[in-house]
Amino acid sequence: MGKASGKLTVYFEEPLWVGVFERIEDGKLSVAKFTFGAEPKDYEVYEFVLEHYYNLEFSPEVKAVVKSVSKNPKKVQREIIKQMSNIGIGTKSQQALKLQQDQNRVGRKAKSKEKKEAEAKYQFELKQQKRKEKRRGR
Repeated sequence: MGKASGKLTVYFEEPLWVGVFERIEDGKLSVAKFTFGAEPKDYEVYEFVLEHYYNLEFSPEVKAVVKSVSKNPKKVQREIIKQMSNIGIGTKSQQALKLQQDQNRVGRKAKSKEKKEAEAKYQFELKQQKRKEKRRGR
């Protein structure tokens, strides 16, 4: 079993606040997106993570390069400040979210097509039954 790490980015996407959960396990990145609505407080985000993290639907895994280098704490703190001021999400995360959206779209289209075919078959059967009844003189 490899190393696992996670990251939560909360940013403002007009007009709502959005949280992006990034999870890296065994060199593979998967992402989940959640819309908070109004600006969440720190304790609300923490509470959400504790209660709903395992219910999140993560995207399919995308290969990601994982670097494990110990850094200077001051440098890490600067990077955190830089990330907090940065608006948006990483391109790997965007790719993973896009992949998840595409898969959801394909699933919806398949269900919709199946439903339409079932409805058409039902209508056809109904029409055939009416024809048979007319031939019998009912």
